[in-house]
Amino acid sequence: MSDIVLEQSDKTRVRRLPERGRYDRDTIDAILDESLICHVGFVADGHPVVIPTIHTRIGDDLYFHGSPAAGILRNLREGADACVTVTLLDGLVLARSAFHHSMNYRSAVVFGKAEEVTDREEKLRVLAALVEHVCRGRSADARGPNEKELKQTLVLRLPIREASAKVRTGPPGDEPEDYSLPIWAGVLPLTLTPGEPVPDNNAATPDYVTRYER
Repeated sequence: MSDIVLEQSDKTRVRRLPERGRYDRDTIDAILDESLICHVGFVADGHPVVIPTIHTRIGDDLYFHGSPAAGILRNLREGADACVTVTLLDGLVLARSAFHHSMNYRSAVVFGKAEEVTDREEKLRVLAALVEHVCRGRSADARGPNEKELKQTLVLRLPIREASAKVRTGPPGDEPEDYSLPIWAGVLPLTLTPGEPVPDNNAATPDYVTRYER
């Protein structure tokens, strides 16, 4: 556990329902670490672009990857401002009124300029961490990238310096006069539940697959 609280900026300050805003690194890091996919937003050739991709956090840096052949990513390599977001959905909040329906969620947003990882050893560490982020224990079994695959993979680093989280928990918040309505209200929890593994060969299914959890 850390006691680091990030300074709020015009970008990160939560204005709509500010009581849901979180600026401590423990909350932000936990959301980044649990989420499987991030969305990277930036401007390319004068147009907004949002790309979903796999990410991982190592210490104070957020990493994500893509293809060097994707021309729009050159904007990130050249220092374009980036916005990375992740969201975890925890439940549907069903209120008595349609207006107050909501969701319980945890989200995090990281702003900054991404830098390309060019050091070979760091790049290998990050790619292994990406595999671990998706499935803990897998990197020890899977073949690592060869030189051709390394060249075909762009890895970008984004320092976690300007970031915030937003969290909603709890039951619906209806209008006082609506609580007497004979309408079911409450929260329908939602979780990510793995299914039965589908093997591609006759090898024994490892424990990290059969016991997978986020």
